[in-house]
Amino acid sequence: MEYPLLLKLVLLLLAAVVVVPLFQRAKLGAVLGYLAAGMLVGPWAFGIVTNAEATLHYAEAGVVLLLFLIGLELEPSRLWALRRPIFGLGAAQVLASAAAIGVLAWLAGMSVKAAALTGFALSLSSTALVLASLAERGELSHRHGREGFAILLFQDLAVIPLLALLPLFGTDRMDAPPNWQTVTKALLVIGVVIVIGRHAIRPALKALATHANREVFTAAALLLVAGSAWATTQIGLSPALGAFLAGVLLADSEFRHELEADIEPFKGLLLGLFFMAVGMSANLGLLAERPFELLGAALALMAVKSLVLYAIARFDGAPNASAQRLAVALAQGGEFSFVLFGAAVVHRALTEPVADFLIMVVTVSLVMAPLAMRGHARLLDRWRERRAPPDYDPIDVPDNPVIVAGFGRFGQMVCRVLQASGIPFTALEANSEQVDVVRRFGNRIYYGDASRLELLHAAGAAKARLFVLAVDDPAKSVQIAELLRHHFPRLPIIARARNRVHLFRLRDAGVSNIIRETFGTGLEAAAAALVALGRTPEDAARTVALFRQHDEELIERQYGVHEDEAELVQTSRQAAQQIREVFEQDHAEQIRRQRRERGKPVAGEDQSRD
Repeated sequence: MEYPLLLKLVLLLLAAVVVVPLFQRAKLGAVLGYLAAGMLVGPWAFGIVTNAEATLHYAEAGVVLLLFLIGLELEPSRLWALRRPIFGLGAAQVLASAAAIGVLAWLAGMSVKAAALTGFALSLSSTALVLASLAERGELSHRHGREGFAILLFQDLAVIPLLALLPLFGTDRMDAPPNWQTVTKALLVIGVVIVIGRHAIRPALKALATHANREVFTAAALLLVAGSAWATTQIGLSPALGAFLAGVLLADSEFRHELEADIEPFKGLLLGLFFMAVGMSANLGLLAERPFELLGAALALMAVKSLVLYAIARFDGAPNASAQRLAVALAQGGEFSFVLFGAAVVHRALTEPVADFLIMVVTVSLVMAPLAMRGHARLLDRWRERRAPPDYDPIDVPDNPVIVAGFGRFGQMVCRVLQASGIPFTALEANSEQVDVVRRFGNRIYYGDASRLELLHAAGAAKARLFVLAVDDPAKSVQIAELLRHHFPRLPIIARARNRVHLFRLRDAGVSNIIRETFGTGLEAAAAALVALGRTPEDAARTVALFRQHDEELIERQYGVHEDEAELVQTSRQAAQQIREVFEQDHAEQIRRQRRERGKPVAGEDQSRD
């Protein structure tokens, strides 16, 4: 049955809206949701879309725009800061994985060219899936998160020369010599685009930004992307290469952030369309015919890449757990593998049946990747629970008057002021990676979990005059506060609270001196905003002081009812009305005071004289 175009669009969007949130709720990720939605509407399920290849062809526009955004993020300064992990770990991972997978493909009967192309294509990982999973777990700032991002960045960079050199892998005869003229042509076009971009495109965009509206400027940027993509296709290269170059040209320009803001809303939808098209084109019949071969090949792919990544990470000095997490996170195939395999068929580098099989291998690995990451995280947590708790650093100066637990942004600021004031302190940090980073900058800090009673004794909590509780995790912070109140009841505590709920829990634990980490800076920003809007600095300071007083009183009232959600909501609504009335009364009082100072009559006051 052939569906009308509009109905087909409605059903596609309905499948995405229904399936993707279900996968996200199951913590399997949006990428798998889009793949599953595409499979449902594709020719192997409901058959809403029968020509999956045509849909994939149009959806590749999403990949072109994604590569433009990737290029837009590659600021020279950012690349330079990450040069070692990007070009060290990244290059090592791609080359080692490609060599290992290529040898296995050659042993399985592929030609040398086809095996080499297969190795490079399967060495790539899914940028969208990995970054989304790491962000969901809050691990992007961890060592394996940073190194994973750097490796993915190199993989995205490696796609460009692979696409440009793809014609070398495919000719009418697989054993024909490579066409070096294509490579020369690619390098020539890259040089021409860079020169034109530096001397023509940027001045043109600057003129448009000055004299045209925002829509025209965005249209000009899209024209640059489309024009660069078209230029590269005219010489037989990938349009993705042109889009990437266009992004790089603007990466360090003054237009970068505006372009990102304009295009970012479309990024997720375009990627979703691409993954849905991949799901539609997945040959589920092949999965039904050869399930064990596909499953075995996907497991072999993930095993080989995991071993390579683990070895590289350990050689680079990563801890065992961090190397394991990195290896599992990047073990799957990548979305750009679909692009490479599709283009390989066009250039006759791979036959269509082989490309279909490899695409299904990547698809199966993408489905298995979130399950593997969740399973590994659980195993690692259980293994840590069974281990004896790690030893803390021996504290050689246990009699300092101040103990600071947590050496993040908040704790570091406190310690810097104490150090400048000549007050000795003992800083404790439970994150070993953070300890390593801080020590490289010459700071004295001890590794250890402040929720362990023996560490508090070793740090001299029994004799200390002050304990600064700056731990980031609210649950851990409350646990430490309860431990301190029970074993060191006379030790004064200054605690950092991330929000009101955290503050209430600290109050329940017996802490009275609590600093809300963003409250003071937020009030400073509000005062600056009032001054920028025309208020005098004195008026702005008075307004902020009134708000501070009112909010501190509100905290006290809310603490008394914080366990009753309905009462808490009602208190917040009443407080909003009260603060408006306070500001109105204060404004009226200021007007009356100014009139008195000028000797003018004030309404409502007795003007008679004795």
